[in-house]
Parts: sequence; structure tokens; C-alpha cells
Amino acid sequence: MNARSTKRSSLWREIVIVVVTALVLSVVVKTFFVESFYVPSASMEPTLRGDAVTQDRFLVQKWSYWRGEPDRGDIVVFKDPGGWLGESEVTQDPGPVQRALGVIGLYPAGDHLVKRVVGIGGDTVRCCDAQGRLQVNGTPVDEPYVMQPNATGDQRFEVTIPQGSLWVMGDNRGDSADSRFHTDDPGRGFVPVDDVVGKAWVVVWPWRDRGSLGGTRAFDDVGAGS
Repeated sequence: MNARSTKRSSLWREIVIVVVTALVLSVVVKTFFVESFYVPSASMEPTLRGDAVTQDRFLVQKWSYWRGEPDRGDIVVFKDPGGWLGESEVTQDPGPVQRALGVIGLYPAGDHLVKRVVGIGGDTVRCCDAQGRLQVNGTPVDEPYVMQPNATGDQRFEVTIPQGSLWVMGDNRGDSADSRFHTDDPGRGFVPVDDVVGKAWVVVWPWRDRGSLGGTRAFDDVGAGS
């Protein structure tokens, strides 16, 4: 083997090593740190857009709950607890390129849901008071992020959330099949904390919607549950 062939072979080995290392690091990042998701419906508008024209792509922090659990007001991505996703929200089988990108977290994952936590284990959540507001542990909550405040009371309920579970609702209360609509399911509308993938962090696409998904102080006055 001449010097030129040896140099070419060495270059290809270096390229393969770099590519493999990058892929391994990408998989590690997706598994433990950050993953891309999108909104398949309008249920979280106006916070996250998911209409037929625009589906916000956003990143989820997976380290958020390493040492704790989701809190009231957090926007979380979680696995379908069972039968929550409608046909329009179930991801069609992607092509080979999309599947490959999905493995390394560069193609938005589907077949998950994104909602806002309004109750945690031990909380009693009730709908609604005379002004149409949720009550959490007896405290009315003003929710500035809600698109249709009057729609919050479309479905009356009162639940006490078991430990290790969450009660979640969409910000677009008039167009969100959330915990309220699954009380007759085996899981009674509760989302197991173990099904939570992570906390919604930042919108990365489209460009005009980019920005951090900050927290809310709407639940600051709510006391501890039972």
C-alpha cells in the first residue's frame, strides 16, 4: 500500500470515528437531556400553536425532574396514558430518514401529549367557582395563559389526585381532550408521573414563535393538598 492509499484510509477511519461519536453523543443527549417535540393539535394555544398551518417545534428538558416531580403550572410532555390521542393526533409512520433523525432526537417525536399541570398528588381540583375559575385545594386560580377562560367550566368535576399522578389541562380549554374528558377511563383522567418525558422548555420553530416557555405564578397562593 503506497503512502497516498495509507493517507486516504486513515482519513476515512477518522471520518467514521467522528460520525459514530457524534451519533452516540446525539443518542445520549436525546435519552437523558433534551428532545424535540411538536404540538399535533390546537389544545395548547395560545401558548403553543398546533393548527393545520403551524405546528410549533419545541425542546423538552429531561433533566427537569431528576430530583423532583412536575409542579402546578408546568407544561409537560407525557406518553399517552391510554386512548387519549385522537386519530388526527396519532403520528403516521414516518419515512426512513425521519425515523433515523428521530433516533438521535432531531426529528420531533409524536404519539405523546403536551398539557399544563394544574394539580399534583394530594391536590383536590374542582371546577368551578362562581367566576368560572378552577379551585385547587379550595383556592381559586386566575390563569392568564388560558385562551377561552369561559370554556374551563364546560365540564364540571371535582377530583382528589392520588400520589404519583397529575391532573392536566390544555390552555385552549374549549379544544382540549384533557384529564376532564377521561374520568370514565380506567386511569380516571390521572397521568402517572412516570409517564412524563420532561418539561417543555423552548420553542425553536417556526422562527416567529421562538422563545422560552417560562413558568407561571398562577398557583403561588395554592396551599398543600392532603
